[in-house]
Amino acid sequence: MRKIRTLIVDDEPLARARIINLLSKNEGIQVLGECKNGREALKQIASYKPDLVFMDIQMPDINGFEVLSGGKMEHMPFIIFVTAYDQYALKAFDVKAVDYLMKPYDEDRFQQAVEHARQQILYKESALLHQKMINLLDEHRHNNGENIGVVELKEKGRTVLVKIEDLYYVEAEGNYLRLFESNTQHLLRETMVNFEAQIDKSQFLRIHRSVIVNTNFIERVSYRGNNQFQFTLKNDKKHISSRGYRDEIVKYLDEEELKKKLA
Repeated sequence: MRKIRTLIVDDEPLARARIINLLSKNEGIQVLGECKNGREALKQIASYKPDLVFMDIQMPDINGFEVLSGGKMEHMPFIIFVTAYDQYALKAFDVKAVDYLMKPYDEDRFQQAVEHARQQILYKESALLHQKMINLLDEHRHNNGENIGVVELKEKGRTVLVKIEDLYYVEAEGNYLRLFESNTQHLLRETMVNFEAQIDKSQFLRIHRSVIVNTNFIERVSYRGNNQFQFTLKNDKKHISSRGYRDEIVKYLDEEELKKKLA
C-alpha cells in the first residue's frame, strides 16, 4: 500500500510533536517534514509535493489561509487545519479543507480526520487513473484509425456515457460541441475537427461548418437552391447545409440512390 506523504505546519514545537506521535501509530503515513512557519510551508510543499498537510492557521509570518491563497502553488495537497480558534471553521471549508481539528483534540478525532483524508486521496487517485486510462484508449484509437463508440462526460457531478451511434446531430458551440440525442442534449469540450476525425464517416455527414448529422436519422433531404440542402431528421429537427459542403452532400445522396436501386 502506498503511504500518504504528509507535511506538518505549526509554529508550536509541542503541537508538531503531538501530530508526529499520533501519525507514528498509522503505518499508512509517511511524514516528510515539519515547518514552523508559513514561509517554510510554501517552500516544502513546492519541493516535496505532499499528499496531505496538517496546517496551523494562526502563525506569526504567514497564516495558513495565506499559505494556500498567496503561494500560487502548482501542487495543491489535501489540508487538515489544526487550530484553537473555531471562528475559522467556515473559511477552512471555503478553501476546501478536508477536515478541521480543534485544539485540544483527542486521538479518536485525530484518526478520524486522517481516515477521512485517506479516502479523499484514494478517490482522487482512482479518478485520475480512470481518466488516464480513457486518454490512453482514445490515443490508441486515434493512432490506429479506430472510431470512438462512446464519449464520457461529467454532468452535475456524475459520469454520463453517451453512445455515438445514438446521436442525431452535433453542433459546434464556441469551444464546445453540443451533442443531441432524440430528446436529450449534452455538452462536450472538443473541437468539431477532432470529433469528426474520430467518428464513423459512413454514419455521419458534415453538412455545415458547425453541424454534423447522423445519416441513420435523416428522414428526407430537399434541395433549397444555391447549392444548399435542407436536412429533416426523424425527430423533425431541420438543418440547412452550407454551400461549402455541396460535394460531400451530393456524393452521399448519389450513394443513397444507388443503394435503393440495388436493394
